[in-house]
Amino acid sequence: MALGSIRHHRILNHRADRVWEIAGDPARLHEWFPGITHCVVEGASRKITLGNGLVMPEEIVVHDDLQMRFQYRITAPLFTFHRGTIDVIALDESSCIAIYTTEADPRAMALVVAGASSEALVTLDEMLTNDVSLERQTH
Repeated sequence: MALGSIRHHRILNHRADRVWEIAGDPARLHEWFPGITHCVVEGASRKITLGNGLVMPEEIVVHDDLQMRFQYRITAPLFTFHRGTIDVIALDESSCIAIYTTEADPRAMALVVAGASSEALVTLDEMLTNDVSLERQTH
């Protein structure tokens, strides 16, 4: 099996623990990943609902708060294989790098998911920036 593998990253001017609070919470994916409107997590299973109403089952493979790593597999028959990995790595006290890796078979599906994951990192950054701005306004 020849996997398609794509990785996107974004340096975020936010504390790693704050980024992980959102990116590492499997039930919050719909808040920052484009095209996903709803998530339901039950144990090691997550079901995401896409904007078109399609429900995609996923298996949570790794949820490691210490390493700030989240890994999941889409188990829908659309994929022969899929693994998504989100890593948040602190660069210093006030910034981090978020890395979103997608591996898939068929290979073309890696392009589809990875395109959205790149947008997701931008949305995550904007979400955190707006949240910080909101905090400053209320103090």
